[in-house]
Amino acid sequence: MTTLADFLDEYGKALRRHLDSPTQGTLAEGYELGRRALVEGISLLDLNENHFRVVQAAEHAAGIGDPDSRLAESALEFLLQTLAALDIATRGYLDGVGRYEQQRTRADDLAGRDAFRTALVESLQDGFFVADSHGAIVEVNSAFGALTGYGAADVPYPLPHPWSMPEGPRYPDLGTEALRFVIPIRHRDGRSLWLAVSTSALIKPENNERIFVGTIRDVTAEHDAQARDQAASRLATAVGAATSVVEVLAVGLDELRRTVGAQTAVVSVWPSRHVEPEVYVSGAEGANGPENAELDARAQAMLDRARRRPGRSLFAIPEGTDSSEGIVAPLGETGDAALWLRFAAPRAISAADWTLFSLLIGHLSLAVQRARNFDQARSTSLTLQRAMLGPIELPPRFSVHYEPALPPLEIGGDWYDVVPLRDGTIGVVVGDCVGRGLSAAVVMGQLRTAAQALLLRGAGPAQLLAELDTVAGRIPGAMCTTVCAAVLDPVRGLVRYSSAGHMPPILADVDATGRLLEGGRSFPLATFETPRRPEATTALTPGSTLVLFTDGLVEQRGVDIDDSFAKIADVLSGTSAKLPREVADAVLSRLRPAAGYDDDVAMVVYRQPPAPLRLEVPAHADELASLRRTLKAWLSAAAVPHDLASDLVAATNEACSNSIEHAYRNGAVPTGRPESTDRSMGRVARSLRDPSADINRVELTATCNTETVVITVEDTGSWKPRSADPGYRGRGIDMMRALTEELDIDHTGPGTRVRMSVTLPAITFPVANPLRGTNRRITG
Repeated sequence: MTTLADFLDEYGKALRRHLDSPTQGTLAEGYELGRRALVEGISLLDLNENHFRVVQAAEHAAGIGDPDSRLAESALEFLLQTLAALDIATRGYLDGVGRYEQQRTRADDLAGRDAFRTALVESLQDGFFVADSHGAIVEVNSAFGALTGYGAADVPYPLPHPWSMPEGPRYPDLGTEALRFVIPIRHRDGRSLWLAVSTSALIKPENNERIFVGTIRDVTAEHDAQARDQAASRLATAVGAATSVVEVLAVGLDELRRTVGAQTAVVSVWPSRHVEPEVYVSGAEGANGPENAELDARAQAMLDRARRRPGRSLFAIPEGTDSSEGIVAPLGETGDAALWLRFAAPRAISAADWTLFSLLIGHLSLAVQRARNFDQARSTSLTLQRAMLGPIELPPRFSVHYEPALPPLEIGGDWYDVVPLRDGTIGVVVGDCVGRGLSAAVVMGQLRTAAQALLLRGAGPAQLLAELDTVAGRIPGAMCTTVCAAVLDPVRGLVRYSSAGHMPPILADVDATGRLLEGGRSFPLATFETPRRPEATTALTPGSTLVLFTDGLVEQRGVDIDDSFAKIADVLSGTSAKLPREVADAVLSRLRPAAGYDDDVAMVVYRQPPAPLRLEVPAHADELASLRRTLKAWLSAAAVPHDLASDLVAATNEACSNSIEHAYRNGAVPTGRPESTDRSMGRVARSLRDPSADINRVELTATCNTETVVITVEDTGSWKPRSADPGYRGRGIDMMRALTEELDIDHTGPGTRVRMSVTLPAITFPVANPLRGTNRRITG
């Protein structure tokens, strides 16, 4: 380090250079000398004194008597530049002293505030916590410990927090600016709670570390109440559209089971005290189908006791224990139904659980009662509607289709009627009242009843419409009703018909395009006074198909009605070998609009008995397949139901097989045979052919009238006596007798004649829409 004298000497030299020629360089020397003075501890007094002496010497040397203003200004400039570094250091020192004093004051203040903050945080009713940037809880208050069971003594609590529920939803990490969310937790004592969490992010000033502070609040009661409301709303919504007890339980038990966390939900309903209960199951026990949804004796007795208890009461099973396997409750207040909810594992039932169970079972009980009332009202309504609609049991060879435009009504303004008459003819009426819905159905019912009475009294089609004119004029809303009346004579093969402004019937001969029957046309009912109604007669050729229908089938927006007539005629050209029901389905499929019919539709299909079937085939086994196919097609054309047709084909096959296998076993055509012999009727096991087979024949004849089908199988061979022990064969006669109503075997003359006959059953046709809500078991 230099001495004071050396420093002052250097200072004087630098000052004189500046006074001789002031520049920025000389000023920089002054600033550096000031920094040296600060570092080397040069006194300001020594510095100022030296400065004054050098300046004074410089003035004297210059010979200036008065102070030179330029020289004085340069000297002052150099001095200030020298003192600048000293001034900066002085002010920094003073600032540091001030900050120190301020921090001391603040520390003293914070010491008092910390106690206040601690007291304030501890006084909060909400839980308070501080979390570090990694989500670990590092500080909590006593309320936090009370809410979670984890207090300040065990902090920190790193992720995953000990109160989190692994099976519950994952809540957000504490790592955003601000979060508000609700989480489920498991209290240290095992209780399940719901907490509302609110967090905020802060920056610690001492190390710029990001931390999070927040509060928690118990919202279990609010959450449970909201969950109950939501569960009740879901259940009410699920069963809201159900209109029968079966539908209510089908959706209601599933929703109830899922909501309360039950493994199985079972309902037993006792229709009466003398029958076994109907069982409805949702859950594991019904997994194998409703036929296995049966309860053991213990469960049946438990449910039987439950239904006899007071309404709106719930009981844990077993009673009087802390852990329950399930609950039972009467369903409704009529004492004929009970509910059992079985848990997957025994569990404690809290007060909130009881409240939820009671609310949901109450909703289900109300839904069941509402469905019962609806079922009763609907049953009454359907009984009345179907009584108004017309016959459900039809003569053979008929099919009907009825579809109202306004479901859930089973009827509308259209109607049909098929009335067998005493002389063997059949009256058919198809009508259409103006309007739709129940008001049109009321008019329809009155007109249908009147038309049926007129048919039974013997009125022909024209007379029926003429007298129905008078009836329609007295019924409000019956004006402009259209009707087509016809009387079918299956024996003579004729149809008489008359139309009051109605759609013309369509008649199709076998394998021919249908044609419109446009005769006998006049005005709708109750419109004009007509002197007489016209009537037309048309032949019904064997196997022909007649279709009567209302305008709802053919009138569609944007479609020419003639095009609809052409579609029906085209469909009928390819359905002569189909059953009347299949004909109706084919017509409906061809004409049904994409959005469905917007008007009532009534349709009647009739099939005239076909011409007799006569087949004569060689007595060869390989002819049987073709014979069966031909007979099956003829039976369909004769409107024989498929199951009965299958029986007749099987019986006929047995008769033909017997003739082929046994009648010509000797290879020659005999001239006679013993009168008292019998032969065994068995299946064909092998095909027998010999040189004389070309003259061996089997003849099949099938005929039908209005109610009976007769099939005859004849051969010209010899009769084979029946074996005393036919073994596993020889059951042909028994089979034919079981498959037909009458069986007659005649072998007294040349050859053998087998005659089989059956009576065609009446056709049962309900309305188009099947009954909804029929009793059945359900499983989920």
